[in-house]
Amino acid sequence: MIAISRRDLVRASAALACVGFARDAAGATTPRIAAPVVDSLTIQVVTDGNHDIFISGAQVPGVRIERVRGQGGRNERRALRSEWGLSLWMTSMCGTEQKRFLLDFGWTGETLNNNLELLGLDPATLDALILSHGHLDHFGGLDGFLERHRPRMKEDMRLYLGGEDAFCQRMIAAGNGAFSTFGRLDRPALAAARIRPMLSEDPQVIEGHAFTTGAVPRVSQERVLPNSYVVFGQQDGLGCDPAQYAGHHFTPAELGGQPLPDQHLHEHGTCFNLRDRGLVVVTSCGHGGLLNTIRRARAVTGIEKVHALIGGFHLAPAPQPYLDSIMAELKTMDVDHVFPMHCSGPNFLETAKREIPQALVLCTTGSRFSFGV
Repeated sequence: MIAISRRDLVRASAALACVGFARDAAGATTPRIAAPVVDSLTIQVVTDGNHDIFISGAQVPGVRIERVRGQGGRNERRALRSEWGLSLWMTSMCGTEQKRFLLDFGWTGETLNNNLELLGLDPATLDALILSHGHLDHFGGLDGFLERHRPRMKEDMRLYLGGEDAFCQRMIAAGNGAFSTFGRLDRPALAAARIRPMLSEDPQVIEGHAFTTGAVPRVSQERVLPNSYVVFGQQDGLGCDPAQYAGHHFTPAELGGQPLPDQHLHEHGTCFNLRDRGLVVVTSCGHGGLLNTIRRARAVTGIEKVHALIGGFHLAPAPQPYLDSIMAELKTMDVDHVFPMHCSGPNFLETAKREIPQALVLCTTGSRFSFGV
C-alpha cells in the first residue's frame, strides 16, 4: 500500500468529496462533506447472529421489509448460516445510476459465500468494499470471499477503512493476565488480491453515493464498553504503523508491544443521505457509541434528520442504568427507524420494545430493508 500523509489525504478528499472544515463550540475542527443524495437504498443482511424463519413480516411506514423464510426449490437441502459477526449488502440508486457495496464480511468466508449464493447476490457487481473496524467478526470472512470471487470483480476494487488502526493486532483477555489472539487484517494479502485500501480518519465519499463518518469523537455520555485489546506496532510485516496515524501521538507505554484496552481510533460509520428523508446511519458495531456516531454524521453533513439507525450498537455488555440513559437520549433524536443487529444485545431489544416500539424493526440473517422505494 502506498503511504499517504494526512495533508495529502485531506487534499485528495477535498478534491473528490468536497471536504471542508468547521469549528464546533469548543473550537475543535470538524471536517465537512457535501453528502451525496440517493433516491433509494436497500440493505440486505447477509450475515448476522441468527436466522429466524418465524420473524414477523409486518410492514412499517417508510420501509419495505422482506423476510427469507427458507430456500426451497433446488436449494431445499441448504440453509442460510448465521454466526457471530455482521455483513451487509447495500444497493443505492441515484436517478438511473446504481451502486452496490458490501459492508463487513462476518467471521468466516464459508458463511459469507454460502449466504451470498443462496440470497442471489453476485460479488461481480460490487462497486466497493467497506470495513467498519478491525475486529475478526467483521473482517474474518474477507480472505475466503476474495479467494472465491476476486477474479470476477472489477479491477480497481477499493476497500474503504477508517484508518491505520484497522491493521493492528487485536487480543482478547483470557484471564489471569493472559491474552488470546483476535486476528489482524492482512495488508500483504490485500495487496496480493489487488485490493486498494482507502484509509482516512476524516469522512470519505464512497463511489459518489455513500459516505463514512470518519473517526467518531467521544462527545456524549457514552464510553467504550469492554471488548478487545490492541497492540500498536508491527511484527513480521503485519500490524499497524503508528507513524501513519493522523495527528495521534503515542506514548512509550503504548508502543511497548503490550495489549492495551482498545479505543477503536479508526472505527467509522457508513451513511447515506436519502432524498427527502434524511440520513441512514450504519454503525456495524458502534464501539464509540451510537449517539456519538449519529452526532458525527450530523456534524460532518449539516443534516439533522436521521431516518434510520442500523447495525450493531455494542450494548450487550451494558448495565441497565447505562442502557437506560442511552435510550433516553436516543429518544430525543427523533430517529424514524432503529434496526438493532449483531452486538446490540437482548437487553437493548427489550428496552427498545418498551421505550421506542414505534421505531423498532427486528432483524435476522437474510432480511432485506428498502427505503425510498
